[in-house]
Amino acid sequence: MKLYNLALSGHAHRAKLFASLLGLQPQIVPVDLLAGAHKQADYLKKNPFGQVPVLEDGEDTIFDSNAILVYLARKYDTSNSWYPTDALAAAQVQIWLSKAANELSNGVAAARLVTVFNAPYDHEALKQKAHNLLQIMDVHLANRSWFVGEKPTIADVALYSYTAHAPEGGVDLSAYKNIRRWLKAVEALPGFVAMPDTETQAKAQLSV
Repeated sequence: MKLYNLALSGHAHRAKLFASLLGLQPQIVPVDLLAGAHKQADYLKKNPFGQVPVLEDGEDTIFDSNAILVYLARKYDTSNSWYPTDALAAAQVQIWLSKAANELSNGVAAARLVTVFNAPYDHEALKQKAHNLLQIMDVHLANRSWFVGEKPTIADVALYSYTAHAPEGGVDLSAYKNIRRWLKAVEALPGFVAMPDTETQAKAQLSV
């Protein structure tokens, strides 16, 4: 099993995190986006959209981070707890997968693109989008430990990485006590692996 990865990508981290939570140890293959490695012909054969992550599992190749979560859950979680088979619970998980792909990506994650990668976006507008979502997430978590049901699911995994690193994008989490409690719960799960913060990753690259 190989996971094509960018250390500072929350999309890539959610795939790496979930593999680790399942006790899997894929070979991590760094993809140098700054050098355009994701746009080279050999990589585009794996993912025609030229994005990370990509998972290779034997003869199977899966791209899109949420699709990778679904694949790993269905193939390797025999308990079906991470991606429930119950119709209502599965639908509720899908709601949050959609929010991770849309509102989270276009608000919290995009605000971080401005500060970390100098993306030419309206930072204030993105921070407002981020807070709009975070307020909903915080209310949702008021009387529950996890986003769906009584156990963690791939909904929690999909939402974790960019939410945890929201402060890197200038999005303050101090007002969201339920989100902060939930982040700690995810970080306490057996097999949890952290996504490096920007400063730590920069220092690591300089030391190579």
